[in-house]
Amino acid sequence: MATTHKSSAHRGHAGKVAAQQGGAPVIMTSQPGSALDKEARKLNADDLASAARHHETPLVLIGSAPLSVSGKSMGLFVQVQSASLCGSAGCSTDVYLQQKGGWTKVLDSVSGPITLLPTTHGIMKDILVDGSDRWIWKKGTYVDTLVATDLPGFKTSIRRHQAAMKKSGHPVSE
Repeated sequence: MATTHKSSAHRGHAGKVAAQQGGAPVIMTSQPGSALDKEARKLNADDLASAARHHETPLVLIGSAPLSVSGKSMGLFVQVQSASLCGSAGCSTDVYLQQKGGWTKVLDSVSGPITLLPTTHGIMKDILVDGSDRWIWKKGTYVDTLVATDLPGFKTSIRRHQAAMKKSGHPVSE
C-alpha cells in the first residue's frame, strides 16, 4: 500500500499529482500500537522527547510502501506533528528504508504530499514531494534534483559539517 497527509485537501491534491505523474500517493495515518508505529517512535525518539519538553503529545503519522522496483525494499514514511515541530511549511516527513533488519533514513525532513513515481533511478522508485520536487536514488540515498543557488561559502560549510559528522561516527550520504 502506498502512503499523504491526513486532511482531505491534501489527499485530493496528492491524488491529482499522482494521476498527472502516473504515481501512487503515500497515505499516512495514525496507527497507534502497530509494529510500524513502534518502529517510527523509536526512530523519532528525539522529536518525541522535544515535543514532550514543550508539554505536547504529538501525533505520529506513518505509511509504508515498497521503494524498490522489485517491491522487496520497504519504505517507512514518518511524520511527527506538534506545534513545536511543525513550521510554516507544515510538518516534515522522514523516509526510512528497511535494510539488514533495521531502518536507515534515506530522505530527511521533506514537507508536502508525497508520491511514489513509476520512474526509477538505480533500483529505486523516484519520489515526488509537494507536486514538483523530484528526489532520485543515488549512492544509497535519495537526492534532490532541484538545483539550489550557490551561496558564498555554503558548499564549504556543508563539507565541513559532513567531515565533522564522519569523525563523530555518524554516517553521511553524499
